[in-house]
Amino acid sequence: MPATFTYKVRDKAGRVVEGQLEADNATLVVGKLRAMGYTPIAIDRRDVSKLTTELRIPGVTDRVKLKDVAIFSRQFATMINSGLSLLRSLGILAEQTESKILAQIVSDVRLDVERGSSLSTALARHPKAFNRLYVAMVKSGEAGGVLDSVLMRLADTIEKQVELRRKIKSAMTYPVVVAVLVFCIAAAMLVFIVPMFKNMYASLGGKLPVPTRILLSVSAVARKFFPVFIVLGGVGAFLFRRWIRSTEGRKKWDAFRLRVPVFGGLVRKSALARFSRTLAALTRSGVPILESLDIVAETSGNHVVSVAVRDTQQAVKGGDSLARPLEQHEVFPPMVVQMMAVGEETGALDEMLDKIADFYDQEVEATVDALTSLIEPLLIVVMGIVVGGMIISLYLPMFNIIKLIK
Repeated sequence: MPATFTYKVRDKAGRVVEGQLEADNATLVVGKLRAMGYTPIAIDRRDVSKLTTELRIPGVTDRVKLKDVAIFSRQFATMINSGLSLLRSLGILAEQTESKILAQIVSDVRLDVERGSSLSTALARHPKAFNRLYVAMVKSGEAGGVLDSVLMRLADTIEKQVELRRKIKSAMTYPVVVAVLVFCIAAAMLVFIVPMFKNMYASLGGKLPVPTRILLSVSAVARKFFPVFIVLGGVGAFLFRRWIRSTEGRKKWDAFRLRVPVFGGLVRKSALARFSRTLAALTRSGVPILESLDIVAETSGNHVVSVAVRDTQQAVKGGDSLARPLEQHEVFPPMVVQMMAVGEETGALDEMLDKIADFYDQEVEATVDALTSLIEPLLIVVMGIVVGGMIISLYLPMFNIIKLIK
């Protein structure tokens, strides 16, 4: 297995250059460096076993956060704009990036660039960190000699995506936490508290009220099959995740999300904001329209939107405009279609798309605020009904006993 070697060499101009190379042994590294026109000064084997172990932890360490990519892009753009060379910028970023995974990826990108690959080609080898949108925009920046501007634009686009996700998560976090809390309280009462009252009522004798009998029956079922419910819940969650990852499952699930009352509007607005922002960034960077539509369809995050964009791509190939085919898809409202049509006619499509994205970002924020103010009291009421109903059902027999005593 190839190892990573750090080296210090002197180039033809007499300057000292440092970097990394992968090879089976130090002798091969020396040969590669001499073939590149360098004179080796020092070569050391780098111990990456610990990092490799961390990289293999599934589901946690193999993910690169969008926020880290945005910070990397902004710092990279600043360095390039300041006149630093590509290799030196990548070397500095590999050392100062807080994310260990991203730092390793940047180091690998630097090695590939050092071997003669273009930056976009090197980035494309790490799709978990740099998706097709990122690679396509960097490629256009390389071709146009405006890499720093493109990287700044990428940082802005990614940061707005991160902010959009944060707003949606903030709307969902509270109801999920309260729902889990209600479930835990109800389960604890059914499994541990209600059986204590059941034994007490059995010793008293007499006929219990209907709500109490129902609660005791539910408690008996919960205690008997509690492990089964846990296992079934875990299996169901696993199968559901597998289903929505399949093509057919993803198609049905995304269509269902758009039809859900209240939350469907939020999903639709966030999808439109993402579509507009991504297409605006690609168009402004000079990426060809057909390739831009292909990338937008891939990164849309919703199957319904992706199908609409694919249909539009086929229509554009046949010579049609960009806006007209979108009219055939309900997910795109007339306002979006008309604004895109005006953008095409005036040659300011990227500006119109940015305005659409800003509008839907504001709509998402307003919807999140409305949902939060609406859901909080509803969840409190639900929690009161569930927990309060159980407590009342438990104490109803005691009220009857007090009446008999009187």
